[in-house]
Amino acid sequence: MFDGVARWWDGFELWLAQQWFPIQFVLVAAVLLPLSAVMAWVIHRGVDVVADQVGGLRNAPSRAENTTDDGEGRTDAVS
Repeated sequence: MFDGVARWWDGFELWLAQQWFPIQFVLVAAVLLPLSAVMAWVIHRGVDVVADQVGGLRNAPSRAENTTDDGEGRTDAVS
């Protein structure tokens, strides 16, 4: 299986290297630009998810902040 893929890739690479430079540029850009855009979107979403989780943990009030000394809940606490 891998041998066939390696032979195909070698043939494609040889074919691409023999093309005129502007054609090489267009073909490579046609593959790399969408691939880079998708990877940037995935990384952006992953960072957003992690930031939301970390931000939610950091901004969540602790249970001790919402009680008074007598164990009653604070009247200004939002539930």
